Amino acid sequence: MSVQKPPSGTRGARTPPRFVGKIMMPLMMRIHRRGGDRFNGMDLLYLTTVGARSGERRTNPVARFDDGAGGWYVVASAGGAAKHPAWYLNLAKDPQQVWAEVGGTRHHVRVTQLEGAERDAAWEQVVTSAPNFKAYLEKTDRQLPVLRLTPIS
Repeated sequence: MSVQKPPSGTRGARTPPRFVGKIMMPLMMRIHRRGGDRFNGMDLLYLTTVGARSGERRTNPVARFDDGAGGWYVVASAGGAAKHPAWYLNLAKDPQQVWAEVGGTRHHVRVTQLEGAERDAAWEQVVTSAPNFKAYLEKTDRQLPVLRLTPIS
């Protein structure tokens, strides 16, 4: 169950300074939860990983797409930024320590990074459900990792 992190890109969308995220994330998560775990028409899950350097648990809202088999697809897009999102770096460092909260229920999940035809099929499902994800490819030159999260019994 390893995650092979592709290299960062050389160009991409600008991301806000880290302190802005620390201030805004808890507020945004409260708003999302009150709104039925939705944002901009997309369903969310709350992904908890263990910090790669700090060892502390970190939770982030991430767009989710049903995989048709009881799990979810997520994309490490970071809005088309040149660098991977921090949650993805944490997940790549320790893929056994990942949880997803969906509909108020927390699941320990198995992480599978999709490759080849399987990734392409999942990506098509993502951009069909959320066309704005396709625009991220124009912003960055890095490969956007597509992951399947499968609940572990």
